[in-house]
Amino acid sequence: MIILTGANGFIGKKFLEKLTGKEVIKVEKNNSWHFRQTLFNYQWKDVELIIHQGAISSTTCTNLQAIHYFNVEFTEWLCQEAIKHQIPMKYASSASVYGNTSDTINPLNYYAISKVISDYWVQDHMDEFKLIQGFRYFNVYGEGEEDKGDQASPVSKFTKQIKEEGKLKLFEGSDKFLRDFICVDDIAEIVLNNDKPSGIYDLGTSNPVSFQTVAECVSKKYNGEIEYVPFPDHLKGKYQDYTCAKKEWGDYEFITVEDYLK
Repeated sequence: MIILTGANGFIGKKFLEKLTGKEVIKVEKNNSWHFRQTLFNYQWKDVELIIHQGAISSTTCTNLQAIHYFNVEFTEWLCQEAIKHQIPMKYASSASVYGNTSDTINPLNYYAISKVISDYWVQDHMDEFKLIQGFRYFNVYGEGEEDKGDQASPVSKFTKQIKEEGKLKLFEGSDKFLRDFICVDDIAEIVLNNDKPSGIYDLGTSNPVSFQTVAECVSKKYNGEIEYVPFPDHLKGKYQDYTCAKKEWGDYEFITVEDYLK
């Protein structure tokens, strides 16, 4: 039996697809309290793995009570149960903990702060787990993210715009915004099938690509135009200029944005 939180989310659905044939207990925000209080009082002995993907992932969310409960308190509770019952656990952290740096903790929003808090908790208790792996996902894109709205990747946003309007909107200066885009298929493959010891790992391609390049790939694929718009004031100081994962995954061949958009 596998516990999968966030199973109905963009990344969670990909894990669910990869886990076809397995018995999976799906946990979402709307049933997390019931799950925590009653559902698993006597079934932990049957759990072989916890995959924790659920969170409030909006980087602009200011509901601190909700962020603390779902991203910090619930995560720590799951970790405590993993320790108590010696169940391997794999959880989603985020590259947002780095802010505008590539390897220094410098969160720029409440979501990122919540991930830092959980990572520090895990680091302080790492020796108590049977196995604990945290993955600092970089900029995830891929099939199934159409419903993420403002939190969708530029790959998805640009594609949606150009299909609907024949053009896409791009912030001015986007050639200077470089992100380490990683396909959701690679996320699920590496998380489920790596043999690394307990630790917190960067999970990205280590090859950042500019928003400009992504826009050009999308416009070329769908024969559309690019419209440049001013950078919005409400995102200034909260927007990562550059992300790049440390090289953690050897010779693994990642899907590139350019290949994905061919």
